[in-house]
Amino acid sequence: MIRIDSVTKRYPDGTVAVDRLSLEIPDRSITVLVGPSGCGKTTTLRMINRMIEPSEGTILIDGVDSRQQPVNTLRRSMGYVIQNAGLFQHRTIVDNIATVPRLLGWSKDKARARARELMERVGLDASLARRYPYQLSGGQQQRVGVARALAADPPVLLMDEPFSAVDPVVRKGLQDELLRIQDELGKTIVFVTHDIDEAVKLGTMVAVLRTGGRLAQFAPPAELLSDPADAFVEDFLGADRGIRRLSFFSSAGLDLLTAPIVAIDASAEQIARAGTDVPYLLVTDVEGKPLGWSEPRDLTAGTIEPAELLPCGRPFVAGRDSLRAALDCAVLSPTGWAVAVDAEGRAAGVVSQQTIGEAIRGAHAEGSRSSETTKVSG
Repeated sequence: MIRIDSVTKRYPDGTVAVDRLSLEIPDRSITVLVGPSGCGKTTTLRMINRMIEPSEGTILIDGVDSRQQPVNTLRRSMGYVIQNAGLFQHRTIVDNIATVPRLLGWSKDKARARARELMERVGLDASLARRYPYQLSGGQQQRVGVARALAADPPVLLMDEPFSAVDPVVRKGLQDELLRIQDELGKTIVFVTHDIDEAVKLGTMVAVLRTGGRLAQFAPPAELLSDPADAFVEDFLGADRGIRRLSFFSSAGLDLLTAPIVAIDASAEQIARAGTDVPYLLVTDVEGKPLGWSEPRDLTAGTIEPAELLPCGRPFVAGRDSLRAALDCAVLSPTGWAVAVDAEGRAAGVVSQQTIGEAIRGAHAEGSRSSETTKVSG
């Protein structure tokens, strides 16, 4: 949908913010622009909706030069979300969200109905509709900003570091919400961030820019992590890029053990049978949800007290979460074993660090074979 063709932005003092940048931004996907300060991320984003005019080159929207459209028409056809949301402080939440539909000539009732619909979509309670931005938390304000950008149902959504001003917990929730909304609506999103973890999590494609606005690499996140184009990209990705890459390997194939799991009301025979060949047993409540770990010799039927168990830590969801999540659970566990649960939170099995390590080696080997096959076929 969006093609950036040899675009340069040069200011009157000779500063080059973007230098001969060419990108084809895929339709119905999230393309992330990432890089250090001064690499032209925001400048590139603003050239797409002509808040900044390119000095050279062309930006095509659905094959049409963006300069052939009236600038106000172009901007109203694109949602725009910025850091701190940029809300109108004198307007209620519902009227903030209804801003663009009203500018497009929608009736007040129709625009407000659309705004309330979008409040539900972005996870905002309907009771907030008549409040003002200062009465909302930072995370709630960012959700309002996303809803406002979606109000006129634009095909393109531009997002300029929208979540960087909120705390890590809220930021993760907003990222998850954006992925959920994108899965439902399928917008073409261009997202600017300086956070490589955010880029890897959200991006269908990631463009790494160098200082001076030159493209260093444009690739899917998994390819970026496994095969950085040069030393600059490798350094920008950081020393733990291998750990990040595990996010793209599924935990579905892990060999889970169910024998070392006993319920809190287990009999002496069940405890003895389960603890034959393992150093620890996972104790669950009567519904099968994990309570904690214990050495088999410390368990006696009828006297198991949850307070005396070692904490089982944060479990991972078998098959849904990644190998990175499974490894993280094992590393944080006092026993070195990770607990896998099903979608309802019931214990599905346990797995050792050694088994996870074997799965990681197998995933790397499979990835290498796939990469070689792609190169040969290409």
